[in-house]
Amino acid sequence: MDVLLYTLGALAVVGGAAWAASARVVQQIERGVVFRLGRVQPALRQPGYTSLIPIVDRMKRVNIQVVTLPVPAQDGITRDNVTVRVDAVVYYKVIDPIGAVVHVQDYGFAMEQVAQTSLRSVIGKSELDDLLSNREQLNQGLEVMLDSPAAHWGIEIDRVEIKDVALPESMKRSMSRQAEAERERRSRIITADGEFQASKRLSEAATVMSGTPAALQLRLLQTMVEVAAEKNSTLVLPFPVEMLRYFEAMSAAPPKPPAEPAGELSSDDD
Repeated sequence: MDVLLYTLGALAVVGGAAWAASARVVQQIERGVVFRLGRVQPALRQPGYTSLIPIVDRMKRVNIQVVTLPVPAQDGITRDNVTVRVDAVVYYKVIDPIGAVVHVQDYGFAMEQVAQTSLRSVIGKSELDDLLSNREQLNQGLEVMLDSPAAHWGIEIDRVEIKDVALPESMKRSMSRQAEAERERRSRIITADGEFQASKRLSEAATVMSGTPAALQLRLLQTMVEVAAEKNSTLVLPFPVEMLRYFEAMSAAPPKPPAEPAGELSSDDD
């Protein structure tokens, strides 16, 4: 009886150890790739409890979440011969766990290396203005370059973004001077347009006032009121324009010859 109990106890211990060795739990964010005697099994182990054959099976967990991969800043020379330093970020996820495990040794390291080389290639093919103002198109081009090797590894590129473009200090100063000159040009154009429009309005107002002298007088009186409203120590009185015209006409008219006296008689008339 005792031998039977010992045997059952030993079997229970061995069974428990075998169950513990074969039991696995796959998380919701993972998929399990099983190798049986070195050969990959086509069926993936889904989230939850799963069991393996001890010694025969080996399982590798693969994370299927979106991975954020920061690409270190890369130095390069643009197509217009400007030295820049550009960094980026890549978002990708594994859609084929078997391909990510079988086709590449370390898909994370491989993605980092291909992202760096692709970024340097994009820098060499682009101009400085494109890096600064046309990043959306460059992001799409960089995504296409990464998508070709990633698809073979069972990886899907979700998004690629160029983060920052660092310029040399001399280039920054040149661009600052260029921007300042551009703002000065726009300011002068706007001022000139304003003066041109104001001159047209003043010309129209002068035409209207020349036909109605009373309007000019009212404008002069309004100006006096505006000047007197301010607490000024000097009061400006307008001089009538008609008087100026009169004096101008008088100064331009030729002098008249003096008239001879009517009552004088000649000394010869006696």
